[in-house]
Amino acid sequence: MSAEQAEKWTILRLLEWTTEYFGKSGSDSPRLDAELLLSEARGCERIELYTAFNEEPGDEVRTAFRELVRRRGEGTPVSQLLGRKEFYSLSFRVSEDTLIPRPETEHLVIEALDEFKRQGQSKESLQIADVGTGSGIIAICLAKNLPNARFTAIDISAAALRVAETNAAAHKVQDRIQFIEGDLLAKLPETPTLDMICSNPPYVSEAEYAELDKSVRDFEPRQALVGGPDGTETIVRLIAEALPRLKPGGRLIFELSPMIVDQVIEHLAHVDAAEDVRVIKDLAGHKRIVSVARSQ
Repeated sequence: MSAEQAEKWTILRLLEWTTEYFGKSGSDSPRLDAELLLSEARGCERIELYTAFNEEPGDEVRTAFRELVRRRGEGTPVSQLLGRKEFYSLSFRVSEDTLIPRPETEHLVIEALDEFKRQGQSKESLQIADVGTGSGIIAICLAKNLPNARFTAIDISAAALRVAETNAAAHKVQDRIQFIEGDLLAKLPETPTLDMICSNPPYVSEAEYAELDKSVRDFEPRQALVGGPDGTETIVRLIAEALPRLKPGGRLIFELSPMIVDQVIEHLAHVDAAEDVRVIKDLAGHKRIVSVARSQ
């Protein structure tokens, strides 16, 4: 390779340098991060980079890429740099006001859909609440798969609700989702009108939060993560508020940390209105989702 060739910052060289840099910075997926950010700066699909390895990006692309790399090196999650995240085969807008969707939450969506299939209710006019909706992923994914259902999506953060409303419009389900700013279910009447309540509530303990990765602790909203000193406090409140608002036989399905599952199951054993408690594991074999029915 000549000295002139060695000085060329081609697509391939940019990717190789950035991959090495991100690897040293502690990224779990340095090559993927590099490709996603370069395709964002270049305004192309990631796959297109592979047919342009010898291309030298212009100054505008390199400047945009350099800024993205700098922010990623400081810990900003790739999803926030891109402003979007894939979840359940759909693309969602995200921001610093919302949690970044995680694959584990897909198990909640799957369990909710499976429950309606088991009951033969997938085509019925269902009433469903999504508590702590964040970017709206749970309500929107369910709405895309339950064409006759109507939803109430609740969040304590007005900024998060604005993101959720944008996502609902992008996926053309906004007409079937009512967005409410509130703390858990306090804004809803305490009457048994709901077929299901889904939630990915805050469930991280104060001690766990202190040990979280910087990319989570510094860039995602604390109130969406911390569920109290033990991590169970918000879930206990959720159970108390949810069961009276469910129809008999209706289900509360929520995500939680494997570290607090046993405590939550023990709590449910002493809740008179709770029955048929199920625990669903994630792909790693961790207890991740709890489903509980309101007694008949």
